[in-house]
Amino acid sequence: MALGKGFGLGILTGALWGIIAHGLAGIVLTLFTGLPAAPVLLAGLAGGAAGAAVLMLRPPGERTATLLLVSFFATVLVLLLASFAQPFSIALSAGALWQATAIALTAAAVTAANRLCLHDIGSGALTRYKTETLIVRAMKGFGFVFFTAIVILPFYVMVVTSLKNQQALLLNPLDLSIDVSQGIGTLFRSYVELFTQFNFGRFMLISTIVSVSTVIITLLFSIPGAYAIARLRFPGQAFLNRSILMIYMVPAIVLVIPLYSVFSQLGLRNTLLGLLIVYPATTVPVALYMLQGYFRGLPPELEEAGLMDGLGRFGVIRKITLPLSLPALASVALYVFMIAWNEFLFAFMFLDDPGIFTLARGVVALDSSEVPRQNLMAGAVVATVPILMIFLWFERFLVQGLTAGSVKG
Repeated sequence: MALGKGFGLGILTGALWGIIAHGLAGIVLTLFTGLPAAPVLLAGLAGGAAGAAVLMLRPPGERTATLLLVSFFATVLVLLLASFAQPFSIALSAGALWQATAIALTAAAVTAANRLCLHDIGSGALTRYKTETLIVRAMKGFGFVFFTAIVILPFYVMVVTSLKNQQALLLNPLDLSIDVSQGIGTLFRSYVELFTQFNFGRFMLISTIVSVSTVIITLLFSIPGAYAIARLRFPGQAFLNRSILMIYMVPAIVLVIPLYSVFSQLGLRNTLLGLLIVYPATTVPVALYMLQGYFRGLPPELEEAGLMDGLGRFGVIRKITLPLSLPALASVALYVFMIAWNEFLFAFMFLDDPGIFTLARGVVALDSSEVPRQNLMAGAVVATVPILMIFLWFERFLVQGLTAGSVKG
């Protein structure tokens, strides 16, 4: 079989996946066992390249399950040989079962990635289309793995740290395994303390009230404003349309000092009313921008028919425009809710009374030497999980709302 460009690109692809898989395996091994694992990336590169070479020596139609198994063992063998039987820079006798599992997972991940990227790539000359296809596959896979890892790993560390006790954290900070044998009560002690000693139930209630109120106020102002920009004709309309996002682009740090001074003089600092003035002021511009694009995409004939039937302009908005705009309204509401729920700068500057802290402000209050780290991590989990669940639940509306107004129908 003639070897050419396809074989070389296949080797490079396998080497890339070997580095990625072995590096992640080392991180996971450290997190689960506490072992000081330092993956030998050059060994991962060699193992991945060897696994890909086994596949590329056969034509695409002859890469059977047996060949995949051979590729798996070739990856393991070269990985061990290239690292002198220490793929994670520690003796295999230390946590032998865990290391064997990590090596097997590395080889399995490399074999699967090579199979997905190279399943229709021959070892000889490649067309431009095949070359670009292979490069795009490798880049997509790398992007997916990279962004998944940087999202999941910190969240995992945060959750596991919140489930540990102070003694375990001081004994081995690198050990991020979960000891389920200590019982549910002990395991979730930091969460119980969070709500019984640190008043987090009240923080969640205040954040919910502030966020929901911000959504309502924002929609009350942005719906008629966006409709006016999209449908009505008035002097300065074009300028207003172009300048909407300019307000949103002003950095919050530039506004916080003058607002702090003005709110102190008006008695609005250290009050939730002050937040309910500032938050909608920062969310209305982006809500206007999102909604006016969607309103422009709605057929104007429907609204004209409503006007001919005797409806007023507000009747048209209420009975025709809003029912057709539910995906956009849901996406705007979700986006505004997430901004208000996660906002920290204004809450940090304006609120001094712990009795009216929002959740983000309450989490920062835990960041002190007097509060155990597991309680701080538990607070971070409590602040993150609700908005994460809400986002996952309403994500389809967010996508529909952001894309529906991009094409004028």
